[in-house]
Amino acid sequence: MEGTRIDRWLWAARFFRTRSQAKTAVDGGHVRLNGARTKPAKEVKAGDTLTIRRGFAEYTVEVTGLAERRGNAEAAALLYVETPESAQRREAEAARRKMERAGLATSGIRPTKRDRRQLAELKGGIPD
Repeated sequence: MEGTRIDRWLWAARFFRTRSQAKTAVDGGHVRLNGARTKPAKEVKAGDTLTIRRGFAEYTVEVTGLAERRGNAEAAALLYVETPESAQRREAEAARRKMERAGLATSGIRPTKRDRRQLAELKGGIPD
């Protein structure tokens, strides 16, 4: 097998639940093949780089295997390798979103006295 359709590969690698969801994502520009926007019928070959955006997560993966059919999760994990930078970016983004949901928005500037009091109260401590 030389190549397989990108929407079929995304479905077989378990990035999307259905092939139509994969096709919609490719049409919407959420999937890039070697840095360029693509169409669902474009063929993916081993060694290609895909950037896949799903919700808040963005994956950068290198295609290591091809599949026409969807298999179990272990078989799907053999079809690609995620880059270390991509995994690190996703984890940092998830941690940032988790902190924001807890009420700890990081603004990048030094907190004011009021902000420090709110943080201490949120953490369950006694304000200074």
